[in-house]
Amino acid sequence: MPGKKTRKSPVAAQPAWTERLSYFSERQDGMVETVRELVEIESPSDNKQAVDRIAAFLARKFEVLGGRTQLHRSNNFGDSLQIDFDGLSRPKSANRRPVLLLGHYDTVYPLGTLANMPCKIENGRLCGPGVLDMKSGITLMLHAIEALQTWHGELPRPVTVFLVSDEEVGSYSSRKITEALAKQSAGVLVLEPAAGLHGAVKTARKGVGEYTLRVKGVAAHAGLDPGKGHSAILELARQIAAVARLNNLRQGLSVNPGIIKGGTRTNVIAAEASTAIDVRIKSAKQASGIDRKLRSLKPFDKHCKLEMTGGINRLPMERTAGVAALYKKAQDIAGQIGWKLEEAAVGGGSDGNFTAGMGIPTLDGMGGIGEGAHAVYEYVVISELPRRALLLAGMIESV
Repeated sequence: MPGKKTRKSPVAAQPAWTERLSYFSERQDGMVETVRELVEIESPSDNKQAVDRIAAFLARKFEVLGGRTQLHRSNNFGDSLQIDFDGLSRPKSANRRPVLLLGHYDTVYPLGTLANMPCKIENGRLCGPGVLDMKSGITLMLHAIEALQTWHGELPRPVTVFLVSDEEVGSYSSRKITEALAKQSAGVLVLEPAAGLHGAVKTARKGVGEYTLRVKGVAAHAGLDPGKGHSAILELARQIAAVARLNNLRQGLSVNPGIIKGGTRTNVIAAEASTAIDVRIKSAKQASGIDRKLRSLKPFDKHCKLEMTGGINRLPMERTAGVAALYKKAQDIAGQIGWKLEEAAVGGGSDGNFTAGMGIPTLDGMGGIGEGAHAVYEYVVISELPRRALLLAGMIESV
């Protein structure tokens, strides 16, 4: 991790791109150590005390680099962390809007996961819970900012870092803050993991919806009065089949009833049943159509009642002209070191969906390269960390 910073005079000649890559390569071990530090502070979304602990730890890290930190308090989730950096004190950058570096420090792993899934190096990979999604991304932020300060004397432009506490569970406490910061920014760089081992950045993401269908039936004794009951479970089974018919994979629309609940005893005709439904949409215009169809479902058994709740949580991140322009900048930077940077469209959502949905130029997948996000084999490729740090530093300068 970088040491304590002191202000320097602006440097006249900036390092060439190959020299910049060498700079990060020489500090690769330091980046690995920073990732390890973060991974070993477990931070599951549902444990406010644990998430607040890593927020405080990172606040100190960014303050060492000269950042002004602000905690956005939450009662139901961990606190989210905002860090603001000024740009060069020159007229050229005085009115320049900040670039927003967006990420999260909550993970899907419960406390105690490290006991059976320790953070360790194996075959050029750093393994551990949250190492890819996305504590390596936060590490890249720290080291890219430190490098730019070293090369320029100060950051070449204003930078805002926003690290949220609840991305893995819907970003309910942080979304409004993310959107407010995005409105003030020239562009958004999301430090979620890259797409695949080829390290593509993400220029499109599907939108995400979360719905719950509840069925109310009529209870009766399954042996004595079976004809008097109207099974919520049977009705739900029919509804699930109807919901499945709403899938249109060719158009990028998927509807998945992923959890079912219902009934109390085998000898009772079920009075209640429910299913949780995951919805993915490729374009914003699909949102109203699938919402209408789900809410228009009618009971097959007229004695049963349906209740549909929920909605689209994240609109899609579509490949707009603004997104494409950021990707072109990233391609040009990568090309300086002979790296052909690819792009990808993915099915998962992130907080980048929020900012892109507002029309703010957003480039996602700027984080580490690896595999196994949310899985027991999660890892990041160590040798790719310098290139990712170089790419981030270059994008901070050019957005």
